[in-house]
Amino acid sequence: MIETMITISLVLFSITISIAVIRIILGPSMPDRVLALDVIGVNLIAMIAVVSVMLKTKAFLEVILILGILSFIGTIAFSKSIERGVIVERNRDR
Repeated sequence: MIETMITISLVLFSITISIAVIRIILGPSMPDRVLALDVIGVNLIAMIAVVSVMLKTKAFLEVILILGILSFIGTIAFSKSIERGVIVERNRDR
């Protein structure tokens, strides 16, 4: 029963990631693409957690943490790039 639920959840996560990839390719605006990248990051984290439960191991927890941090930093960088046009501001007056 649990194995069936895990398999169904992995299939649904992969379908969600596929839909997000389509949104990245066809997205009408840049914020839609950034949101789709964030959705992919969250779904990858969830998929890795489900695989970790399926394999009954804690080995993937570090991968989940690193992927979460990278996804967050990427979303912030893209958002800042959309808002201001630059990611890192440098003061050249000094």
